[in-house]
Amino acid sequence: MSETDARQRTIVCLASYFKGGEFMRECKRQGARVILVTREKLLPEDWPRESLDDIVVVPNDAPPELYVYAVSQLARPQKIDLVAALEEFDVITAGHIREQLCLDGMTGSEARVFRDKLAMRVRARGAGIPVPDFVHVLNYQELGQYMERVPTPWVMKPRSDVSAIGIKKLDDSERVWRTIDELDARENLSERSPYYLLERYVAGDVFHVDSLVNNGRVVFAGVGGYGRPPMDVTHQGGVFISRTVKRGSEDERKLLRLNRKLIDAFGLKHGATHAEFIKSAADGEFYFLEIASRVGGAYIAESLEAASGINIWREWAKIELARGGNSYQVPKPRKEYGGVVLSLARQEEPDTSGFREEEIVYRVRKSYHVGLVVRSPKLERVEELTNGYARRFGEEFTAVVPPPERPG
Repeated sequence: MSETDARQRTIVCLASYFKGGEFMRECKRQGARVILVTREKLLPEDWPRESLDDIVVVPNDAPPELYVYAVSQLARPQKIDLVAALEEFDVITAGHIREQLCLDGMTGSEARVFRDKLAMRVRARGAGIPVPDFVHVLNYQELGQYMERVPTPWVMKPRSDVSAIGIKKLDDSERVWRTIDELDARENLSERSPYYLLERYVAGDVFHVDSLVNNGRVVFAGVGGYGRPPMDVTHQGGVFISRTVKRGSEDERKLLRLNRKLIDAFGLKHGATHAEFIKSAADGEFYFLEIASRVGGAYIAESLEAASGINIWREWAKIELARGGNSYQVPKPRKEYGGVVLSLARQEEPDTSGFREEEIVYRVRKSYHVGLVVRSPKLERVEELTNGYARRFGEEFTAVVPPPERPG
């Protein structure tokens, strides 16, 4: 028996946003000591304190170096075994901590490919996965040649932000050059144009594949499709919809194959992933958009659990704690359908008591948000419910705010 096996393991969870409660609960159920590191403003949130052995608070604007130092100090009186990033913005920081403490898992440089949209496109293209034509917003000659070669419209994307934050749709080269000037006038160096890429805009339906990976192998994956592209919802407002893709369909099979190829190319050994692809309306081909080494947001995890019975947060925790061994076995998933309808709301606490269908399995409880998750053995029923709820949300609740330029 190894020294680690002989004692209680300790896992440090980084969470720059309020999420991952079920991950921490499962770590505690598995017998681990659980320490949460989060930002000062998030301390009052409803964390699973009954499952936490300690909470360490850092300033809201803490740089990665401070996280590394804080966890290093934690490691003085106790042995730290694992570090998990529960949020997108913590993925690279967790890698730096692993490097400092010589722990198993992705290093900062290995993690960067899951955060940097330019790096991930280069990696995916190198693996033979279709990617919309793109160019780094850096070399003027390359930019000019790109705009002569690739038809408009284009989208300019920050390399490291999440969702559709900071994305701009551009229709001519003059607007591209002016946008570069505007970005380069920013005070923060990391918000200037070299931290952006320019990409061909592909019209079509957007899909996501959410996976669990153990010992480098995809052991579970669920395929979903968005009602509207997330970029459209972010920039135009309205209701967000995601639901399970028809099981056994050609789209599902293609996306599962692309997803396995993608994860293999990115070299992930353990964890959860959320990958997005767009099916071009012009040629019907799937193109890679992005991948994150985290659980999907916007209550996609709840929709996935409704369809499959697999709680991806819980199973990810089991994978982390089984690291290096062969003890983890994913539960057998059920083959039903799930969907989520979500919107910003005008009301602080929207009342959804008027929604009484038996298929509702989860109600979102978050200020100024309204959301429902449904489950059914039939995709047609999920489509009927989610489309109907989206219309009602628009009439009764939905608020529209300008899209953010930077993460809050």
